[in-house]
Amino acid sequence: MTTPRPETLADAPLGRESAYPERYDAALLFPIERAANRAPLGIEAASLPFVGGDEWWAFELSWLDPRGKPVVAVSRFRLPADSPYLIESKSWKLYLNGFNQTTFADRDAVIELLQRDLSAAAGAPVTVELFGVDDPALAPAPLPGDGIDELDVAIDRYTPAPELLACDEGDIVEETLHSHLLKSNCPVTGQPDWGSVLIAYRGPRLDRAALLRYIVSYRQHQDFHEHCVEHIFVDLMARCRPERLLVMARYVRRGGLDINPWRATPGWTPALPPRLLRQ
Repeated sequence: MTTPRPETLADAPLGRESAYPERYDAALLFPIERAANRAPLGIEAASLPFVGGDEWWAFELSWLDPRGKPVVAVSRFRLPADSPYLIESKSWKLYLNGFNQTTFADRDAVIELLQRDLSAAAGAPVTVELFGVDDPALAPAPLPGDGIDELDVAIDRYTPAPELLACDEGDIVEETLHSHLLKSNCPVTGQPDWGSVLIAYRGPRLDRAALLRYIVSYRQHQDFHEHCVEHIFVDLMARCRPERLLVMARYVRRGGLDINPWRATPGWTPALPPRLLRQ
């Protein structure tokens, strides 16, 4: 079982030169406590203002069958948003690379081991699915709703600025908006994380130009994907108080992994959009 480490990135593999493992090793997984990054947003574990999850896709998964022949697959992992830990992405990549020269009896054995190790690291049940590389489930599609990227706006804020958000309190609507201009930076390496964000809500009509300025304000922000989505969710709830809200980001793949966190108001289980062409 993986033992969660203290809330520190000092010993995380991210941003450090690492030898790529050739054999399975669950100890490579590096859990990070969610609470530390949630505290500045006023989010408490005992009363989360949202439901949701983190959907990970891994495109570099392979193992050996009992006769030594490689098997390749694409995997989808789903971590619940109320898990006490997220898992640092490079440690996840190193862990999956450890499967490359490891023999498994069948696909079910791979799924069982992945579920056991990832659930132990996250501190909550993680679901695992495996897909063939030509599975139709991997086919991309556009985000639903209205895109706002073509709005003619001037922008000069590149760190999160919730005061930019605006809405019309007298006009209650139900709509879905999206932007492909989301960018944040890794909190360890400073490398850019490119993404798309979808916002579906019922409530006071959002000022679209203001929303676009706000989304772009994350451009120089350093944080994990999951916490960026939670930051956006909390800001929208505080500024516009929608009756119902979904915030989902689909980040571009890095190191064979893409991360797609989503957060929604409690009591709502939204239909999640499909994979994007850029992923």
